Amino acid sequence: MGKRDAIGGKKKPGSPPQRITPVAEERIRAQAWPLAESLCDSEGLELVQLEYRRERGGRIMRLFIDKPGGVTLEDCASISRELGDLFDVHLSDLGPYHLEVSSPGPNRPLAREADFERFRGQRARIRTLSPIDGQKNFSGVLEGVAGGRVRINTGRSTAAIPIEAISKACLMES
Repeated sequence: MGKRDAIGGKKKPGSPPQRITPVAEERIRAQAWPLAESLCDSEGLELVQLEYRRERGGRIMRLFIDKPGGVTLEDCASISRELGDLFDVHLSDLGPYHLEVSSPGPNRPLAREADFERFRGQRARIRTLSPIDGQKNFSGVLEGVAGGRVRINTGRSTAAIPIEAISKACLMES
């Protein structure tokens, strides 16, 4: 079992930090997602987002979870404990990392097509991988998804952004 770090997450002991390529990061995310989603589902929680990347303090596996009425500190601690053990067993090549589990907060990330439908009528910010009509950053009111394109009313016009062109999207505080 891994050693607990100062912020309550999990840190795997071991050899010096290894170089992990973006392809390997994506592979690890793809392996971690079903483990985390299954655990969250069994606890009545929604897995909103899972990130795995290098940051200043080392590798971070960061999960955002939610449920109607919001998540509690105990929800986060419970998922962190159980998921750390699952990762130890099923992701043995993960290497040293910190595990953080938290609420998505008011600037909730939007990642799946269902998210853009669910939060229709709410204000959001979207960044694209490359310019669309000369623009990479959009903010406005979500109008849902049609034909694989997220519709967002910016106040001047309505942009239709292909889901695969979105690099980052989140709700905005009202």
